Amino acid sequence: MKTAIFATLACGAAAFAPVNQVRSTTALNAAKGKAKLQYVPCISTADLPKPGSATSGVAGGLAICIAVDPKGAVYALGDKCPPVNQPLSFGKVDKDGTIADPVLGTKFDLKTGEVVSWCPTGLGKLIGGLFDPVGVPVYPVKAKG
Repeated sequence: MKTAIFATLACGAAAFAPVNQVRSTTALNAAKGKAKLQYVPCISTADLPKPGSATSGVAGGLAICIAVDPKGAVYALGDKCPPVNQPLSFGKVDKDGTIADPVLGTKFDLKTGEVVSWCPTGLGKLIGGLFDPVGVPVYPVKAKG
């Protein structure tokens, strides 16, 4: 009986003893210094979508949405649409300089990637209410061949 009580006390005390933990982080261990802008090919100019629409491509291992506004300006944005990561390239490019998520209706500014309207549809209000509004990354575009 004394052994059982001693074992219980030892285990209870061990629960409060300091433990060495390995610190983990999601930060990349990139070299310090100024980032170098490097253009990588995504799609050919012959494959650009018609004005007012978008298509998808891959550049540097990233899924990219290539959008062309009704005036013919070309934009590159991240193709993962928050909050549930459906392809933004399936969205509709509007005359107001935005692209709309095809499922939840969120509108993103083509130039900045910032949210203009967060999940305004019925299903979007339900799902979008669980998440904070977050934009998509934008990338510089250069036409070459």
